[in-house]
Amino acid sequence: MKKHLSTILLVLLFFVGLSVVLYPTVSDWWNQRHASRAIAGYDETAQSLTPENTDACFAAADDYNARLAADPDAFYDPEKITGYEDTLNISGTGIMGYITIDKINVQLPIYHGTSDSVLQVGVGHLEGTSLPVGGVSTHCVLSAHRGLPSAVLFTNLDRLEAGDTFTVTVLDRLLTYEVDQISIVLPEQVQDLLIADGQDYMTLMTCTPYGINTHRLLVRGRRVENAAEKHINVTPDATRIDPMLVAPVVALPILLLLLTVLLVRFRKRR
Repeated sequence: MKKHLSTILLVLLFFVGLSVVLYPTVSDWWNQRHASRAIAGYDETAQSLTPENTDACFAAADDYNARLAADPDAFYDPEKITGYEDTLNISGTGIMGYITIDKINVQLPIYHGTSDSVLQVGVGHLEGTSLPVGGVSTHCVLSAHRGLPSAVLFTNLDRLEAGDTFTVTVLDRLLTYEVDQISIVLPEQVQDLLIADGQDYMTLMTCTPYGINTHRLLVRGRRVENAAEKHINVTPDATRIDPMLVAPVVALPILLLLLTVLLVRFRKRR
């Protein structure tokens, strides 16, 4: 009975170890798949709009941004500017566009607000900052988690350097931003998030240091010309190969070898 119990225990330990190794990769794959489908659905809805409807959406966003820029206190009290939830919400899902950061292999939907449910699956737009449609005297702030076991999101945002670029797609408009400032601040230090007169900024924000999260990492980009006007639509089943996928491929044979060695040693003792 003890021999069988030891064998069962070894098998259980193997599967526990395998689950621990696979969980981050499988969870991130699932999250990427969800994000890919969300983006594909958004693109499909955007393409179905008439030119008049698209122009109306941008006009509403520009109006929102103009009212925001005219009231400096709106950053601290965003409810003063009405119409937030409805502006750019073309699909009724809260998605207003998506961000692509090629250097760190990120493409994620951008949602209205920064609620916990939003930040578990994508990027949240910080209410009280400009909507991501560009323009003079705008400053959009996008936030995402870092270090979640279930999704990569902005985990590798610290790899960006001055001169790197990222893009945001809203409806049929592609906006490109070049990183011009990287800073680390306390949560209450918001000066770098405010609108700068005459500038077109977008700041990516996440927690830092990794796993401690006492400060905020701010990666600011200034609007530049698009490198290419070509717009690439994302298909629902689109996937990207991530280096994290290498982990289970390497770990599985090791765990199998460990289990084999333990079973052989156990049988020799019999």
